Amino acid sequence: MPELIAPTAHLQSSWLAARDEWSPGAHQDGAGLRLAPGADLERPEVFSAWVDTLIQQSDRSAVLGEERVHATHWWIVEDDSYVGAIDLRHYLNAVLLDLGGHIGYSIRPSFRRRGIATWALGAVLPEARTLGLDRVLVTCDDDNIGSARSIECNGGVLEDVRTTSAGRKRRYWIAV
Repeated sequence: MPELIAPTAHLQSSWLAARDEWSPGAHQDGAGLRLAPGADLERPEVFSAWVDTLIQQSDRSAVLGEERVHATHWWIVEDDSYVGAIDLRHYLNAVLLDLGGHIGYSIRPSFRRRGIATWALGAVLPEARTLGLDRVLVTCDDDNIGSARSIECNGGVLEDVRTTSAGRKRRYWIAV
């Protein structure tokens, strides 16, 4: 059974094995990799510093870089193995309103088609409510049928499909 946990350096080797399942340079939504551009995450001290940065993102008193928003990051784990990541962005900026949304997630390729994304999205929705949100925007690539189903299974109502700087995106709102 999967669970959501705070990112931890303890899972570095599992995280690295998961990373190696992705194509080089592939975007892993919700993973927070943009907070470690070019970092050598194979080095334990670098990985640990990145994990600390992920955790600090949720501190509303922390000053963030330009175009960043506060977000809470979770790792999806099963039997002490990293399965994926999901994050809840506390508010939207213009970019997130257009193509990113409040919630981003990615599942390790070898764990897909098991309902884990659907479960994780459902598990994070109550957290959005605790932030005072009454609805969240969740987006996916237009051709990502699995992600669209995960969103729809959690009450997502399609607002539109639009062309963005990151390609065609399906934009859904979920009442929380």
